[in-house]
Amino acid sequence: MGSRKKQMADAIKEEKKQVAFAKLNNCPTSPRKMRLVADLVRGERVEKALNILKFNQKEASSRLEKLLLSAIANWQAKNEDADVESAELFVKEIRVDGGSMLKRLRPAPQGRAHRIRKRSNHVTLVVGANNNTQS
Repeated sequence: MGSRKKQMADAIKEEKKQVAFAKLNNCPTSPRKMRLVADLVRGERVEKALNILKFNQKEASSRLEKLLLSAIANWQAKNEDADVESAELFVKEIRVDGGSMLKRLRPAPQGRAHRIRKRSNHVTLVVGANNNTQS
């Protein structure tokens, strides 16, 4: 391997060390309801995001709180020597995509049937470290 290629590989490896992610697949909540809660924590610091999710009334907030804790644990596994408080972790990206739909039929008047779509979603949460040392 050439020296430039090795330097680039090392730089990319260091960048990936600062980022950790967690995924939640096939969550039985509609994506629209999950996005309402996800928009509250996008770009926030981890401590503030955990407080927002903990005291939010919506059902989706408990699932996102668990997912955020998982992403923090994944970041700690990558950086065993680093401290979470000093790293200033923040929610870098949170993406809510539609998942599979369960299609059901509900009886309607005059022998008809209406289709009920029970939606699910996939959530991807990326946590990044803010290593700006400002004195």
